[in-house]
Amino acid sequence: MNNLPVDGFVAPTIEWLSLLPVIIVLGGAVVAVLAEALAPVRLRRAMGIGIALVSTLAAATVLALRWIPVLAAPKSLGEYLDDPLTVASQFILAVLGFFAVLVIADRTEIGDGAFAGQPSDRPGSHEEELTDSKNYQRTEIFSLVLFSLGGMMVFPAANSFIALFVALEVMSLPLYIMAATARRRRQLSQEAALKYFLLGAFASGFMLMGSALLYGFSGSLTISQIGTALPHMSGMNWLLYIGVFMVMVGLLFKVGAAPFHAWTPDVYTGAPTPVTGFMAAAVKVAAFAAMLRFYHVVAAALQWELLGVLFAIVALTMLVGTFAGLVQTDIKRMLAYSSIAHAGFILLGVFSLAPGSAGNTLFYLLSYGLATVGAFGVVALVRRQDGEGTVGAEVTDFTRWSGLGRTNPVVAGAFLVFLLSFAGIPLTAGFIGKFVVFADAFAGGLGYLVALALACSAVTAFFYFRVVRVLFFEEPTGEVVVVRSEGLSTVAIIVAALGTIVLGLFPAPVLSLLNQVVVLLP
Repeated sequence: MNNLPVDGFVAPTIEWLSLLPVIIVLGGAVVAVLAEALAPVRLRRAMGIGIALVSTLAAATVLALRWIPVLAAPKSLGEYLDDPLTVASQFILAVLGFFAVLVIADRTEIGDGAFAGQPSDRPGSHEEELTDSKNYQRTEIFSLVLFSLGGMMVFPAANSFIALFVALEVMSLPLYIMAATARRRRQLSQEAALKYFLLGAFASGFMLMGSALLYGFSGSLTISQIGTALPHMSGMNWLLYIGVFMVMVGLLFKVGAAPFHAWTPDVYTGAPTPVTGFMAAAVKVAAFAAMLRFYHVVAAALQWELLGVLFAIVALTMLVGTFAGLVQTDIKRMLAYSSIAHAGFILLGVFSLAPGSAGNTLFYLLSYGLATVGAFGVVALVRRQDGEGTVGAEVTDFTRWSGLGRTNPVVAGAFLVFLLSFAGIPLTAGFIGKFVVFADAFAGGLGYLVALALACSAVTAFFYFRVVRVLFFEEPTGEVVVVRSEGLSTVAIIVAALGTIVLGLFPAPVLSLLNQVVVLLP
């Protein structure tokens, strides 16, 4: 449609359908803020939960309906790309966000949620005692989740470094806040948030400096234009090499790849457990999808210059995640190191450049994300119990989880499914994800890294099965229980477990859809 000039200006054409999923999520976040500010206190929590669930579900529905039109005609909207990679990654994010909201919203039967009643209260202060005595609960957590999810959805679609950086900050800033809001051990939670913020700002600085160097090399901040200009540029190649590497460092930090992983165990341990699940699952999807785009469009042209460094990062990531995880007894720290090892496995798919590798990488991210949200949902329900039956704080030392498989077989059975998927055991989604990604890496000439990945995957199975032994082969002590809750977490856990099994038994339909994912090259 032609736009008519008005007073010398031409009205821009806005592709509302392409932007609709992001508009729904960010619009839901704004509505949730207004509900927190204006709604009666007794209605705020219910409204926040409803808005978050409806927003994520509506966004997922729109994305599902847009899949065929985008396959037929991918679009470049300037700084925003509407292609199969964008739609597929946004759909996975919306699904994971829906389940994460269920876990975040859940409370025990006594109203004991994962979040402080008023996070601004100083731990142990009179103000905190007053908040607890009045059973007051702030609910801005739901708007923060939606704001962060909106940034994640823009991240893989960004076609300029400006949009990439803005999406990074919109995604990260709410996570810094949410990490500091734990109900118990809040000083540890605040310490985790501070570490995440400082190291995240440092990584953002790397990305900005890399973007500036690439602008100096090419004269453009648009990723696709830089990819187009690469074959025709000569001279000042040091700007290009350093700029690409620094942008990759910013993305590698977000996925927790070594040696940029130091924040991961502390933040995963200190943050509220439901937030840890959301962060561990969704941030990886967004960051890896953005990395797929940047690597395929720009960095892949320099693979001979960067291969040594990037492959060293892949090997180090797998080794650190595997062998540091062996000595952990805290379940959240163990899952943190597990996520580092999985980041190394997924990087094989990113760097393989094999046909269909982008879709297979997204399948791995989907299987890992479902298992992660479910696993941290289980961790949030395992609580300490004294001799009088009073339920206390979470018990993250899994050596004390003796016999939970006998006292609560449903939740423990779901946790077993997640652990089997992490380990890559057949008939789970994790096995299919590892198989297709490792196959792509082997086809891409990375056989030696695949051999290392297989060895590391076998070693990681050891610390997963340590937890299985404690759950199912030891006698219950009565000191730890799976607490009764409002049921939202249970729904998310059971559906995530069923999804993990279904994707493991019948992966072909999803793989056939994701195999159509292509990166829109310049």
